[in-house]
Amino acid sequence: MTREIIFDTETTGLNPLGGDRIVEIGCVELINTIPTGETYHVYLNPERDMPEAAFRVHGLSREFLSDKPLFADIAEEFSTFIGDAKLVAHNASFDMGFINAEFTRVGMEVIATERVIDTLVIARRKFPFGPNSLDALCQRLNVDNSRRTKHGALLDAEILAEVYIELLGGRQTNLGLAVEQTAQEKAVTTQTRRNSTRPTALPERLLPAELDTHAAFVATLGPDAIWNDYIREQKER
Repeated sequence: MTREIIFDTETTGLNPLGGDRIVEIGCVELINTIPTGETYHVYLNPERDMPEAAFRVHGLSREFLSDKPLFADIAEEFSTFIGDAKLVAHNASFDMGFINAEFTRVGMEVIATERVIDTLVIARRKFPFGPNSLDALCQRLNVDNSRRTKHGALLDAEILAEVYIELLGGRQTNLGLAVEQTAQEKAVTTQTRRNSTRPTALPERLLPAELDTHAAFVATLGPDAIWNDYIREQKER
C-alpha cells in the first residue's frame, strides 16, 4: 500500500525566511493513487499583517485569520496526519520552504527532500514546452477547475490530486483488476496491442501556443528536418 498526501499552502508572501507565514493548509490523502476521501484543512493566524498582494491571491484577511489557531497549536496533529507518507505539491520547493520553516519555529523535525514529489517537475518532463501552471495542466488534462476563482489550499489540493493522477497515466492504471497471465497469454496480449489501433483518435492536448513555439523551433533546423513532415501531415488532417 502506497500512501501519498497531496497538499497546498496559502501564505502572506513569498519568503518564509523573511517573515512570511502560512495562513492555510489543505491536504488530500491518496492510497495507491486513489483518493480515500480523507482530508486535512486548517486556517492559521500568521501573527502579522496581510499584504494586499497576498490578499488579492487568496482573499484571506488579517481580520478573518485573527481568531484562527497558530501553527504551533496544530503542528502535532498536522504531523500525525501526514505521517510518513510521500508529500506531493505543485512547485513543491515553495510549499516545503514554508512548512519546514514553521516546523523549525516550533522545534520539530523538518521534512526530508526525499519524501517530496513535485508535480511541476513531472509536468515539465511530460510537457517540456509548457506552460505548466496548475490551471494550464487542468486545461491540457481535462480536469475541471471552474471552482477555482481564488486560490484556496484545500480546493487546490483536490484539483492537484486529479492532475497528479492524470500525469501518472489516469485512473485506469489503478483499478486493481490485473490478473496473473501465462507467458502465452502475455505474448498474445502484446501482439494484440501492437496490431490494434484506436477507433477514435485522442483529443489534441497541446495548446496552440505550444504548437507555435514548436513550429518556430523546427524552422531553425532547416528544410530537411524530419519534423517538417510531421507538421505538414498535421496541417493536411
